[in-house]
Amino acid sequence: MIHLQTLNYLAVLVSAVILWVLGAIWYSPALFAKPWMELLGIKKGEGKQSGLILGMVASFIGDLVLSFILAHIIVWANAFGFATSAFGFANGCVLGVLGWIGFIAAPNLPQGIYERRPFKLFAINGGYWLVGLFIVGGLLGAWR
Repeated sequence: MIHLQTLNYLAVLVSAVILWVLGAIWYSPALFAKPWMELLGIKKGEGKQSGLILGMVASFIGDLVLSFILAHIIVWANAFGFATSAFGFANGCVLGVLGWIGFIAAPNLPQGIYERRPFKLFAINGGYWLVGLFIVGGLLGAWR
């Protein structure tokens, strides 16, 4: 049975904000914007405004949904830190990484191979989700 009242909705919201901010940093010029754009054939300044706001809103909604679902998985796995929050953080991190392996890496790696996309593109995009799910999994596991 699903018990929505057992979720920490503030933790879900904070997790979504963390993922959204991490994405802004990850795909910024300071980190991976240039190689990511080159791999996709995007020219600097091309389509800069068109779709940017819509993409940012859609990104946050997706991050919110992902955080909500991951919080459910952590509750169902009983992975909270009842004894210590460090225990819950570690369990949440593990569940975040397992979610990444099963739901991000497993389908996206072969898709990239079929589409003949460079592995580096998978590493950039997949790396973002690996780091993000590790962080928010830990947060959701520790913050009850």
